[in-house]
Amino acid sequence: MNEKFTLTGGARIGTANASYPLADLYVDKEVLKINASIVGNLIFQPKDIISIEEYHSIPIIGNGIKINHRIEKYNPKVIFWTFKNPATVINEIKKTGFLENTNSEISTEDLKILERQNQGGFPIKKPVVVIFVVLWNLLFLLDIIPFFLQDKPEGFPIGIGMNIAIGLAFLSSILLLISEKFRSLILKEGREFDDIKKFAYLLAFVSGMMFVQFTIMNL
Repeated sequence: MNEKFTLTGGARIGTANASYPLADLYVDKEVLKINASIVGNLIFQPKDIISIEEYHSIPIIGNGIKINHRIEKYNPKVIFWTFKNPATVINEIKKTGFLENTNSEISTEDLKILERQNQGGFPIKKPVVVIFVVLWNLLFLLDIIPFFLQDKPEGFPIGIGMNIAIGLAFLSSILLLISEKFRSLILKEGREFDDIKKFAYLLAFVSGMMFVQFTIMNL
């Protein structure tokens, strides 16, 4: 029996998708975790699982395993994408003893898992998301509205508003990487930096490149 099984891949939770290598699968005898960054951080106990089955969509790039579960707060569609043979992945999960673990004793760790499950899979506080989306759209509108009000619009509606929006995203990603206080403002209680680490690095890289490019265009 293997003590644990880990695998890097992608994930789909509902309609949201995290491509390879933005998702991680972790399984031991007690828990199965899927960390797909802001797409969702899911944790299951053996009793939460109805079945784990092979899932095939597109050959090679669209193969994975489908987690059928009982957690009401999680989206019912949970798929972990992998380049490995799905049957092999399921067999590795079985080797950990997770699917055969019928221990019904409730421990302190079980209560922590239940609390996290009740929060849902999304790791970021909803008010934070609402504020960011509203501010982001307002900044973009600062450029888009004046552009289309011109008699003969030319070029692209990229100006100071969009640059500030991209800069805000870049600054947020950097603060996520270096500031524990900022993370506590952004993340739900009990969530950790590892839950969004890959997203934070990706956001820092993409927004940083865009910020430099937009700044040069506006000079």
